[in-house]
Amino acid sequence: MTISGRAHPAPPLSIGMPVHNGENFLVAALDSLLSQTFGDFELIISDNASTDATLDICRAYAARDKRVRCLSSGTNIGAAANFRRVFHEGGGRYFKWAAHDDLLAPNYLRQCMAMLAEDASVILCHSQVAVIDEQGRTLRHERQETRNLASDFPSQRFRALVLSDLDNYEVFGVIRRQALTRTPLIGGYIASDRVLRAELGLRGKFSLLPEPLFRNRDHRARSIRRFPAHHRRGPWFDPQRKSRIIFPHWRIFQEYFKCIDRVDELSAAEKRKSRLALLRWLTVHQNWARLLADPVLVAAPSSERLLIRGGKLLAGNNATTNGNTPAVQHGTPEK
Repeated sequence: MTISGRAHPAPPLSIGMPVHNGENFLVAALDSLLSQTFGDFELIISDNASTDATLDICRAYAARDKRVRCLSSGTNIGAAANFRRVFHEGGGRYFKWAAHDDLLAPNYLRQCMAMLAEDASVILCHSQVAVIDEQGRTLRHERQETRNLASDFPSQRFRALVLSDLDNYEVFGVIRRQALTRTPLIGGYIASDRVLRAELGLRGKFSLLPEPLFRNRDHRARSIRRFPAHHRRGPWFDPQRKSRIIFPHWRIFQEYFKCIDRVDELSAAEKRKSRLALLRWLTVHQNWARLLADPVLVAAPSSERLLIRGGKLLAGNNATTNGNTPAVQHGTPEK
């Protein structure tokens, strides 16, 4: 496979880093990636109309390391579009999204690539997680669910993922490009990274390395802290949705059903079991209440504070990011 616009073959791994105003932690994140013991990769950084020194930092790294490619947008295209952009710009058989504020242990990529090469049924490899603070000090270890993610039954993997209330760190794992290409990637709606994770679970097995090789940084500028209510995160994913009426939790529910329908290779029995898992989804983590709250918030935005205080309907874990991920729990797109 060749990189678009270039004559030479693409390396086996493409890493995409969507970023917006990330100067505070960007240097540490880039150094962490470029010092990996596995070095045969391209790093595509897409600066989304930053107003700080982000673009200058990216260009400086691109000038001194041929693996780095720097892209920029003059206007804010939104986190979701920026996540998709770095994926489409890459050409490797494997792909990884990287956040501008996270760190990796030096052997993270090597171990993930080895696992994917060893087992063709595994489409995503990640590791256990250490949460760090702004200075890089470890705050805690977050044990990620491994049970059923390597099941031979797609419906069991799907059920484990949609019912989980754990943060979505897996979206930052190393993933087979072929599997990602068959999905819509990160959509312009809240919690789209959790929907992507669920669809990937239907398409193949996940492997989580036992060591905490992934260091997720917790800091005040993360999207989940800036937008604690889910219905306010929509424009962050897609600025064009700023004036639209949004029912975020109904959209998530609908998209889960759509991803089941997209996986044509599922048997009728596996599709039925996956849909039954979504009925169970309604009963956990107050999801039924979140669905009821959506139209209330559209009709009376001032009720937001009351709803959050009364049942924490809008500020839970199961909707979306930390700011680098698309904004689903852990924070996908552009933290």
